[in-house]
Amino acid sequence: MVQTRPTLQGTFGMVSSTHWLASAAAMAVLEDGGNAYDAAVAGAFVLHVVEPHLNGPGGEVPMILAPAGGAPKVLCGQGPAPAGATIEHYTSLGLDLVPGTGPLAAAVPGAVEAWLLLLHDHGTKSLREVLKYAIHYAADGHPAVERVGATVETVRELFENEWTTSAELYLPGGIAPKPGGLLKNPALAETWRRLIAEAEAAGSDREAQIEAARKAWREGFVAEALAVFAAKPVMDSSGERHAGTLTADDIAAFRPSYEDPVTSTWNGWTVAKAGLWSQGPAFLQQLALLPDELEYATPEYYHRLIEGTKLAMADREAWYGDSADVSVEALLSPEYTEVRRKLIGERASFDLRPGCPEGREPKLSRHARYVAGGGVTASAIGAGEPTVAKDGLTRGDTCHLDVVDRWGNMIAATPSGGWLQSNPVVPELGFPLGTRLQMAWLDPGLPNSLAPGKRPRTTLSPSLALRDGVPVMAFGTPGGDQQDQWNFHFFLAVALREKVRGGLDLQGAIDAPNWHTDSFPSSFYPRGMAAGSVTVESRIGADVIAALEGRGHDVTVGEPWSEGRLCAVAKDPDTGVLSAAANSRGAQGYAAGR
Repeated sequence: MVQTRPTLQGTFGMVSSTHWLASAAAMAVLEDGGNAYDAAVAGAFVLHVVEPHLNGPGGEVPMILAPAGGAPKVLCGQGPAPAGATIEHYTSLGLDLVPGTGPLAAAVPGAVEAWLLLLHDHGTKSLREVLKYAIHYAADGHPAVERVGATVETVRELFENEWTTSAELYLPGGIAPKPGGLLKNPALAETWRRLIAEAEAAGSDREAQIEAARKAWREGFVAEALAVFAAKPVMDSSGERHAGTLTADDIAAFRPSYEDPVTSTWNGWTVAKAGLWSQGPAFLQQLALLPDELEYATPEYYHRLIEGTKLAMADREAWYGDSADVSVEALLSPEYTEVRRKLIGERASFDLRPGCPEGREPKLSRHARYVAGGGVTASAIGAGEPTVAKDGLTRGDTCHLDVVDRWGNMIAATPSGGWLQSNPVVPELGFPLGTRLQMAWLDPGLPNSLAPGKRPRTTLSPSLALRDGVPVMAFGTPGGDQQDQWNFHFFLAVALREKVRGGLDLQGAIDAPNWHTDSFPSSFYPRGMAAGSVTVESRIGADVIAALEGRGHDVTVGEPWSEGRLCAVAKDPDTGVLSAAANSRGAQGYAAGR
């Protein structure tokens, strides 16, 4: 099989991210004596600068961290719906879905608060030390990747006619960023400098400084500017101008939180994920549906994975959300899993088939259009990442970052939201609000119904894998609804072909041909699906494609390197050897280490 790069190996520290500059900054922090958490924070703020079409400070981040010798924890940087974000308010505006763009789709920004909490609780560096890399690239510029300019061109008309503050930053003189051209964001650099000034005014104590920065973010100049902008009517994907519901009080009230991860074990591996407010448990349900013996990359392998994904995602629609009243334990119980496993037949299913855990009947949004026989009809949507429409509507745009250090500290994080195409740029801050509320339903009584104080169910899904209770691998990918499909196939590529060159073959697993299905309602506006679909890379092989079509799958054959954006780091528990790898698709992700 083609392998694009070596799996990096060493003993000092390893980083993998979706942009080489973020990986380089994180590695520089490790070289300067910082730990994995210092490095992750530095890399994350660089991602805000160099991948503005994929994430921003106005967005969110879930992360899973495993401190050396400690138990894994989830740190939730997913902000909730504002106090004014009621179903009644949205339906009174004539809406039946939360718009995909604009301030009505803005949850409370959670990413920066979460990164600062991580730095405070687990880091060793000062705010100035970790922010200097992002400030440099924002103030002095960085070479724009091709996708930034392509995204701006897609929303040029919107920026020029409606979102003029965004046009000022991303279309100066009417010219979009050119690939490799220098892109600057002086307002964002000044935001970070001002945050440092607020921090250092609190004295010399590192932790007191970080607390002061957090307060300046949620109660000071940042919150004030965001709240003012959220109250302005803005053209959104509904075709109308709407003001948002986010207020300064909403921002001031938010605190990121630590949670225990949910886990499942298969063939000696344990995978840890975020809870039912994310799509993470879908990975665990897919894992539970697997047989003990599975031959990698055969037609039967792909068929079982695709059909298992459909069942897990159907349960996601019916049972996942911040208001979920079913437990992950019930969804993963042997009894329930066996009932679900029996639904995987020899032919592809075209039905959305949520189950009945604990004997309870599933409830779905009317936009999933549950019909006789369990089928769902909805419009097909574009797949992959990024997908941007002319109104700024975006599906699946995200970043990822993994770090492991020489002490064994490990973290996987998936920053997203606050894209340049999600909302107008707040000019004095240099970034826009996010749009995560588009993932909540306006139907009442569902686990993922819009409600004040509730987190919209997110697609963001970092992963941590353990062997014999010891964390050994952190991994993740961008890709919206594809995340825990691409994550899952990557994990199995590692788990089923484990020992190469004395360690985990991360790069080979990342480079392996990947796939995804859209045979369930999308998490992104306008929430369509393509029943029975599966999209595969052409490298998967003509025999596999023919076999899947023979089983009734509606197969789309994509470009040879089009599916998956994986990053991964690992630590061998026996030797202490560290390893890392990154996706070569798109020529943007890179690993670094020694």
